[in-house]
Amino acid sequence: MPDTTRPPLTRVAVLIPTYNEHDTLPAAVHGVRRHVPDAHVVVLDDASPDGTGDVADALAAEDPHVHVIHRAGKEGLGAAYLAGFRWALDAGYDALVEMDADGSHRPQDLPALIAAARDADVVIGSRWVPGGRVVNWPVHRKALSVGGNVYVKMLLGMPVNDATAGFRVYRADALRAMGLEDVASQGYCFQADLTWRAVRAGLRVVEVPITFVEREVGDSKMSGDIVAESLRRITGWGVRHRARQLRGVLDRPERWQEL
Repeated sequence: MPDTTRPPLTRVAVLIPTYNEHDTLPAAVHGVRRHVPDAHVVVLDDASPDGTGDVADALAAEDPHVHVIHRAGKEGLGAAYLAGFRWALDAGYDALVEMDADGSHRPQDLPALIAAARDADVVIGSRWVPGGRVVNWPVHRKALSVGGNVYVKMLLGMPVNDATAGFRVYRADALRAMGLEDVASQGYCFQADLTWRAVRAGLRVVEVPITFVEREVGDSKMSGDIVAESLRRITGWGVRHRARQLRGVLDRPERWQEL
């Protein structure tokens, strides 16, 4: 039964960050419009040198449900999403969706994610829950993702199996409660950062299985620098989290048996 304490989601914005996605963006936008026709699409283009911004403008000219935010340059996934969040929150949307432009996030999975948000604050399209899967990934890439998520889950004590997933839905009120003003994470660490903030804020986070499809056109944005940044930041959060837990135990003698 739906949670009647949460307001209905009548206005949904699907945020799609782009950098050199000239060839993949039209299919992503058309897929969203086909599977969730009431939703609006917001393209966040970081001044792509391949003309992605022009493609986005052409799509917006054809469809009033498509909007484009042109950014000055490439500043990372996190900065693009934060700009999109600000725009969509100011515009009065009830739910904000994160979605890649490269075809890895299937538009046909959107209705299930949005439906789950009726009873949740944050919905994660998860590869690593029963029913979730990845297509066309080499073994080493799958091992890196699974291992990284296990590391995040154990280090931070989060009840989330795919904290680094980039296909997700946020209620507007949830984003306002998460303290986005000091988010500095970029790249794929941004997703783990927001998951951690949601959990610490006491929000209801649910995972819905999706099929993740490795991109067939263009180049992956994953790099060694992104992985290194993620490990460094997440390890730092974990160390500080464990230190706070330890101080809490030491300050209360009745809990010393936990040591």
